[in-house]
Amino acid sequence: MSKKSSNRWLLMVSLLVLATFFGLCFLAIGGLTIWKVTHPPAKASVRMALLTPTSIPVRPELVADDLETDIYTQVYRQVAPSVVSVQVLDEAMLGGDEHPDNLMPFMFSTGEGSGFVIDREGHIITNHHVIEDAESVVVTFYDGVQAPAEVVGSDADTDIAVIKVDPRGLDLRPVQFGSIDDLTPGDRLLVIGNPFGNASTLTTGIVSALGRLINLPESVYSLPEVIQTDAAINPGNSGGPMLNARGQVVGVAFMLQSQTRSNSGIGFGIPAYFAQRVSQAIIRQGAFQHPYIGIRGMTLSPFAARELNLPVERGVLVEEVVKSAPAAKAGLHGATDSTTIGGMPVAIGGDVIVAIDEQPVQVFDDLLAYLGRYCSPGDTVTLTFYREGKKMQLSLTLAPRP
Repeated sequence: MSKKSSNRWLLMVSLLVLATFFGLCFLAIGGLTIWKVTHPPAKASVRMALLTPTSIPVRPELVADDLETDIYTQVYRQVAPSVVSVQVLDEAMLGGDEHPDNLMPFMFSTGEGSGFVIDREGHIITNHHVIEDAESVVVTFYDGVQAPAEVVGSDADTDIAVIKVDPRGLDLRPVQFGSIDDLTPGDRLLVIGNPFGNASTLTTGIVSALGRLINLPESVYSLPEVIQTDAAINPGNSGGPMLNARGQVVGVAFMLQSQTRSNSGIGFGIPAYFAQRVSQAIIRQGAFQHPYIGIRGMTLSPFAARELNLPVERGVLVEEVVKSAPAAKAGLHGATDSTTIGGMPVAIGGDVIVAIDEQPVQVFDDLLAYLGRYCSPGDTVTLTFYREGKKMQLSLTLAPRP
């Protein structure tokens, strides 16, 4: 073989080797790409799983969007069956003077509100102003069943009333009561009622404030420790339960503050302890007797205390002692004069109450709240007060509120 032919042969072998090498590399790269596509890494699997629908069933307890939604739905399912619509009916005669022999009685609604079941005997709490002067009352339960109700009794000073239905054949589910002592502004608050006649309506919000003192339209006395909320309260909600996140009744919806008679973010609830005490007294005795000291007073401010050179900065200034009342019989002193401090009239010369049964009294509400929570007519309480700079105590026996 010639030298020229030998070189041509070597060139052809070299080209064949190079072609084989690049072919093998191409196949290797293609195979790796296919492997990556069909076997992605763990991170890619997670990403693809998020983008691809899954056939794995979702557990029922995880259906709720978040914890707050779950709380609301659970409380509603728990308490809604205990809430009723209260409708007040009056009887009228259909026909008129032109047809005196064809007069027919018929009932028409004169008011409506809400209420809630408190026992299996058929007792229901609502508001005094809902059933006041009612000739006939009908309640509608969550399942649409209607039943006539009788008024057991009511108390205008707390706006609490008790009505009763015949329990036979009814699905009565009593509520559970909680305590306002467990509430803090900012806590969740739920209201179930019948605003504008819309049955079993749930509204939600928070506890806006605690310890409000409310003057009721039909009472000369103030109601202490009222709950304020931004949960929507409208006409028809009156008498419905205010609930904490555990589904316990902590108050009774009874009032809204609005110039349009519709929700403006300020509603009020009667403390649960009043609802319990008043309703049980009405069921047992037909009425609730409020304890009575017999004073008129005002909250002492630190500014007024400094101006008057008093030995304490907080307490209740006794402005007047009602004649023949327990306070008068025990020897409590009212004001003897008045002055103006900061442009406001202030009674002076009277005793300054700082405690009742060793419980501090810093504002007038504290005195009313203690009496409303723990005391009854006939109980003896001990007042701690200052008179002419000297700390003193006296005991008095509470009388029924006149």
